Formats: sequence, C-alpha cells, structure tokens
Amino acid sequence: MFEFLIQIREKNKILRNNKYFLLTKQIKSQQVKTLKNGFTLIELLIVIAILALLASLVVPKVIGSFDGAKKDLVCVQMKSVASMLDTFHLHNDKYPDTEEGLEALKSNPDEGKYSNYASGGYMKEKETPKDSWQTPFTYISTGKEFDLISLGADKKEGGEAENADIYFSKCSQSK
Repeated sequence: MFEFLIQIREKNKILRNNKYFLLTKQIKSQQVKTLKNGFTLIELLIVIAILALLASLVVPKVIGSFDGAKKDLVCVQMKSVASMLDTFHLHNDKYPDTEEGLEALKSNPDEGKYSNYASGGYMKEKETPKDSWQTPFTYISTGKEFDLISLGADKKEGGEAENADIYFSKCSQSK
C-alpha cells in the first residue's frame, strides 16, 4: 500500500515539473483574473439603459425649474428697478412719465419738471435694465403708480407658459 502512495507522489512531482502542466495552470489563473477585472457587454448595456431611464425622468424637471428660475430672476430685476423708481418718486413726488421711460433714471429729462432730481441720477448702469432674455423692460406710468413688463421668452406681447408676459405688479403680489 505504501508503494502505491509513493508512486502517486512520484507522478505528481513529474506533473508539477512538466512545462505543459505549468503553462495550462498559468493560463487558467490569467483567465480567472481577466474575468474578475472586466465587465460583460450585457452588464454595460444594462447600466446604460438604467442611466438613460434616470436621465429621461430628471432632465425635464431640471429644464422646467430653469425656466422658473428665469422668471424669478426677472422679478428680482424688476424689484431693483422699482427701488430706483421709488427713490425718484421720493425726490420728485411723481414717477417719470411713460414717454420718459426708464431713461429718466439715468439723466434728468426735464429740469423744470424734476427740480429735486439727484445729481448723479438713480441708475448706475449705463444701459437700460434688461430681462433674462435680454429684452428691455416696458415701463408704464400714471404719475402716481407704475408697472414694469417683461415680454417673456418669446419677446412678444401675450403668450402662455414660459412665453407669458411678466408684470411687476403680479411679481410683488405673489411674493
């Protein structure tokens, strides 16, 4: 019986020293490493499909909030202009006429009419303020009150949703 065990041990030594045995063992270990390091095509396709599904759910909400942010920014810009107009009103007891427009905040349109006009004007910027779509605000005044209007994304009067006109009087009511 011991002879049998000794023969098996001898054969194993020969096999271990055999180049073919060593080469196949090395190839098998490399295959196992390769399988552990890579992804299959199916796995990659599943990940891409999941990412596409998530993007289709998230992107419309992000774009919608971007339009809402632009409208909010317009209201903030209008409040800034309204603050300048209120300062003008405090000094002159009336708002500039509609025809004089927002240009009256930069320089005195009529020295006889606005004798208490501030020496440096009321607006530090050289350009008339514009909305988020780079369109100048429309100014309407009755002398005792005013409204500012942004024409919205379509830059035309009227419109719906993101193209709707934005009125300062409505901005100040909703906030």
